[in-house]
Amino acid sequence: MEGEVISRSDLGGSLPVENVQALASMHLKDIPHRYIRPEVEFDEVSVDESWQIPVIDMSKLGGTDQLGHDDESAKLHHACKDWGFFQLINHGISEAIEEMKKVTEEFFQLPLEEKMACAQLPNNLEGYGQTFVVSEDQKLDWGDMLFLFPLPVSQRNMRFWPTTPTAFRSTLDKYSSELQRVAINLLRLMAMNLRVDPDVFLSLFEDFLQGIRMNYYPPCEHASKVMGLAPHSDAAGLTLLIQVNEVQGLQIKKNGKWVPIKPIPGAIIVNIGDVLEMLSNGEYSSIEHRAMVNPKKERLSIAGFHYPNMKATVGPLPDLVKEDGAKYKNVIFEDYAKLYISSKLDGKSRLDHMKIKP
Repeated sequence: MEGEVISRSDLGGSLPVENVQALASMHLKDIPHRYIRPEVEFDEVSVDESWQIPVIDMSKLGGTDQLGHDDESAKLHHACKDWGFFQLINHGISEAIEEMKKVTEEFFQLPLEEKMACAQLPNNLEGYGQTFVVSEDQKLDWGDMLFLFPLPVSQRNMRFWPTTPTAFRSTLDKYSSELQRVAINLLRLMAMNLRVDPDVFLSLFEDFLQGIRMNYYPPCEHASKVMGLAPHSDAAGLTLLIQVNEVQGLQIKKNGKWVPIKPIPGAIIVNIGDVLEMLSNGEYSSIEHRAMVNPKKERLSIAGFHYPNMKATVGPLPDLVKEDGAKYKNVIFEDYAKLYISSKLDGKSRLDHMKIKP
């Protein structure tokens, strides 16, 4: 579908901003004001260590021909309903994850001029730089990223794919396909749990669009005054995130408090995106989350976003509106993506535009 290439590059981009990794290396006494977020010091963060997102064992979820009524499928359903986040263990792609972690660390260790060979271009999401910077005066995140669209393969823009480290391209190729397989299996199981036809559900994700965002959050002496990534929910259907090193920073919003996530080594952290909330008519909820930074250590993570087809109509599935009626409008996903990208990160404000007011 040649039109998809045009659509994707027309989604918009981000204003160029200073490289945060370079900024952090200068050990400035005072942080530039655009990075300072006074509200962080007043946010309530949970200290209850028993309050953790559910853990789902993929090896116990069974084959995709099952109806999803076994114990682990029930756990998955409740995790999607009650938390919108879970940790996935025994997913079968550990080798690809470890290789991807390695090349990601190596990329961010390169000199700035080498990383800039992959720099974003105007009005383009892909490349090395930043996202969601839409004005010259908005607050900025304390982090850099490399964002790529590995899928569909036919639409890869190799202009932005690093050639150093030399294993980067082949590693991302393998990681992308294995991550897609996990995402599709999860989406099929979720469809069964929602009691909708899995094939109809997955047809929305035909010509799977996958975005991989590699995040680098430098240490900051004034960590309590900055944010690595502002509070937001994801536009995607499903996000699969891996923690690259041992430094924590992911927090989700639950009952008005920020809950720090303790990643299980080797696990994939999965979260529901806005698209899945709309398709499920609110039965599954996309959750506000943010990334905090560490005062002494860098933090790295890799998020894999799995989107529907750009031309797909996204809205409550007919089987799920019979009792309560539709809670969300129907929208062409491309239009929602443009709305999402053209505004700064601000909680779930973009999804609120899609709600049908009572």
